[in-house]
Amino acid sequence: MARAKRHFLPGHVWHITHRCHKKEFLLKFARDRCRWLQWLFEAKKRYGIRILNYMVTSNHIHLLVVDGGGRDVIPKSIKLIAGRTGQEYNQRKNRNGAFWEDRYHATAVSSDRHL
Repeated sequence: MARAKRHFLPGHVWHITHRCHKKEFLLKFARDRCRWLQWLFEAKKRYGIRILNYMVTSNHIHLLVVDGGGRDVIPKSIKLIAGRTGQEYNQRKNRNGAFWEDRYHATAVSSDRHL
């Protein structure tokens, strides 16, 4: 059964988290974290996602963004960032398989208390 499509409301702040496969420390090296960051800013350039803050740890990421109102800005951005990060890592390590645990989690930030 197909998963339900996510709906992002333009102008809202979203807290996005994404964990590495099996909670492995796939982002433990600075090089991998820097590449993730480069893809984040490429997504900003391509799709216009507004980045408020981010944090990259060794096995997951946190991202605070605003949906700029364009069509599928957040999903396209995450697809680019997560896809390219995993693809580059797997090619460099001569590895197959998932880089990310599951779908990213996105929660609308309704108040400062959420943060």
